[in-house]
Amino acid sequence: MRHRLQGRRLSRDTGHRRALRRNMIADLFCHEQLLTTEAKARMLRPAAEKVITLAKRGIVNGQENPAAEVHARRLAAARISRFRTYEDEDGNLTDIDVLSKLFDDIAPRYADRPGGYTRLVKVGKRPGDNANMAVLMLVEDE
Repeated sequence: MRHRLQGRRLSRDTGHRRALRRNMIADLFCHEQLLTTEAKARMLRPAAEKVITLAKRGIVNGQENPAAEVHARRLAAARISRFRTYEDEDGNLTDIDVLSKLFDDIAPRYADRPGGYTRLVKVGKRPGDNANMAVLMLVEDE
């Protein structure tokens, strides 16, 4: 019986699952969309939304108490990978500080939104192994 068991195992041990979640959340915040399997996207969606909510609360509480924002930044840093390096189409390597992008760009964008920061769009099957694929993206302002 699965009573009181939460989350998906994804056929990985705990450390691998935690690293996968941290890296995929950082990639989602860096690129603002992510193509992955449907099972990983369903695992990732609640975790990413909780990190955005954490950043929003840290910004609001940080206006009257700066230590609250520092605390929220440290909690968010414990849940996501901090830096991402990616190569653009010209071959140049760029470093992105995911934590500052979260607190400076992403969280203020959703300041008036009470939740539902991500959208999951199914895109079909992967040709190699017929896995269900999905795009997880941050929603735009409407």
